[in-house]
Amino acid sequence: MNVTSLFRAVDALIAFRDAAKRFKGNASTPPEPPGFPATAQAQGLAGAIEARLTNVVVAALKEAFDRDHARLELERGQLEEERRRAAAALQAELRRQAIDRELGRLRLLAGAAMVGWIASVAIVAGGLAGATTATRSVLAAGWVLLLGALGAAFVAQGRIGTSLPSDSQKVDGGGFGVAALWLLIAGLAATAVSLLL
Repeated sequence: MNVTSLFRAVDALIAFRDAAKRFKGNASTPPEPPGFPATAQAQGLAGAIEARLTNVVVAALKEAFDRDHARLELERGQLEEERRRAAAALQAELRRQAIDRELGRLRLLAGAAMVGWIASVAIVAGGLAGATTATRSVLAAGWVLLLGALGAAFVAQGRIGTSLPSDSQKVDGGGFGVAALWLLIAGLAATAVSLLL
């Protein structure tokens, strides 16, 4: 119910009451001369009608205000729920991006370990026929370290892929991700040292 239509209804009731008073006054009693007070009965009836109309108007206004208040509370609750969903979606997107970055880093480490191992195999195939035992031992250690880096990178990728971290956990490959980096560095260093021996 619109407040404007409520006021129109009240105006119509007041006009109807005035018309009824005039009609009732013209039909039953002669018109009172100006300056004389209205009778007590007419005043009581008019007061009762006005009191009823006032109560109706107050009740209608209270109902309209209560309805508006309930609607505003509902809209506020919906906005809060949408804000909470947006925050959760943002957190999920940030986690997904962090996981993608970490997986990319681990794939890069795995690729570098694979390329380093293939390069060291090519070095062996290319001409270490007259190499000393120390050179071959250091090169074999480099192979083991590079293969360990490759395996650690794959294990770290698998752990990130199978368990999505919660909000409080840091997204990384854990111990295997750190081990993959250090094994790669050590394997490449061992391969380089074997070339110098």
